[in-house]
Amino acid sequence: MKYLICSDVHGSIDSFSKVVELFKSNNFDKLIILGDLLYHGPRNDIPFGYAPKEVIKLANSLKEKIIMVKGNCEAEVDQMVLDFHIFNKKKLVINKRNFYLVHGHHLDKYYNEYKKDDVVLYGHTHVSKFEKINDVFYINPGSITLPKENTKKSCISLDNNVLMLMNLDGSIIEKYSI
Repeated sequence: MKYLICSDVHGSIDSFSKVVELFKSNNFDKLIILGDLLYHGPRNDIPFGYAPKEVIKLANSLKEKIIMVKGNCEAEVDQMVLDFHIFNKKKLVINKRNFYLVHGHHLDKYYNEYKKDDVVLYGHTHVSKFEKINDVFYINPGSITLPKENTKKSCISLDNNVLMLMNLDGSIIEKYSI
């Protein structure tokens, strides 16, 4: 199964449309959203293409293909308008490996759950990052809308234990095997 992983959309239909185009044109099976889909948050400027209602429509059109965890900007009303479930956190087993999906604003809360060679996919920081700490992989796709610390708008593809950090046009920034 092929996964496309993104985070921190913050209501930008411009950025989310590019991710959906990448998702469809590359025949991904699932779109993982690591939180902060609709609202831009009080600390962020309103992003280019801010149109949460349009993001809702586009996301709902893919409801069978989306796996999403709650970010710090999600509210109860978000679940009311989305036709797919928003998990607080989610564990997937992919290629016999545990993948934990969290937003990242409470990343340390779950440290005791992770074992050797587990993969933690998280967002929140808006900074793409691949690192291994205490035999656990921590991977952040960055933000597709509001990247920070001189990183680019990015997402990650996962196919057969190969992760590729990509720009929204699909060009590869970095490639990792886990």
